[in-house]
Amino acid sequence: MTALADDRISQALAEGSLLTVDGLDLRVKVSGRRKRFALTVESDAGLTLHAPAGRPAREAEEFVRAHRTWVVTKLAVRERTLPLTPAKRLVDGEVFRYLGRTYRLAVVDDEADGSRVRLIAGRLVMSREQAEAPDRARAALVDWYCRAGQNWAVGRLQPWAARMGVAEPELDVCDLGRRWGRYRPGQSEYGPGRMSLGWPLFQLPMHLVDYVVAHELAHVRVPGHRADFWRLLGQALPEYAERRAELDELGRRMWMGEIA
Repeated sequence: MTALADDRISQALAEGSLLTVDGLDLRVKVSGRRKRFALTVESDAGLTLHAPAGRPAREAEEFVRAHRTWVVTKLAVRERTLPLTPAKRLVDGEVFRYLGRTYRLAVVDDEADGSRVRLIAGRLVMSREQAEAPDRARAALVDWYCRAGQNWAVGRLQPWAARMGVAEPELDVCDLGRRWGRYRPGQSEYGPGRMSLGWPLFQLPMHLVDYVVAHELAHVRVPGHRADFWRLLGQALPEYAERRAELDELGRRMWMGEIA
């Protein structure tokens, strides 16, 4: 090994740098509070190396090589579960899902409320003017899912909260990216907190929406995913593992807002 190469791998890792080890590209995150190296496989199948401050690249490379089998296995799993979300075309007959059922898009010339998508006689109705502006059309479709999802989910919250013995949080349906749901506790010990559900969730069958609602309600009592979290969820929904697996498989095929 040359002196130049030895100097290179002895340099301290820098926050935000890219480290390549035997063909694996890793984003580097450095923390002064961390004492050990760690690896994570991100949702986009990217790799992140978490490193203590001041540690040389040489040690990082040795750590990655020692865990290469784990990394390759996890990458293979992540690649198999990457989203297969298709883009939608804004034309008559395009299929959209709501609570597990399919509805076809109707693009009409004369629509009384051209700013909103509406469900009429089993079809999602959109004005032609709107369909010709993809950004506006996407926003209108997302708005419809948010409104429809909110109206449906608000009636599901109380029964699940009562079953789980937790306070009923405030509810909103919004864009959470690729997350199905999120719970944020209230500002005080007695605050109700807020549950947010991602609008794409409402394309899925009702029993999977119920799973996400129950999952987020369990966080009212238990933050994180410790054993007592799954125990609480299992008491209310004994088949939660099967529903979680179904959500992982079916969810990656849902439309996430891309317009062709």
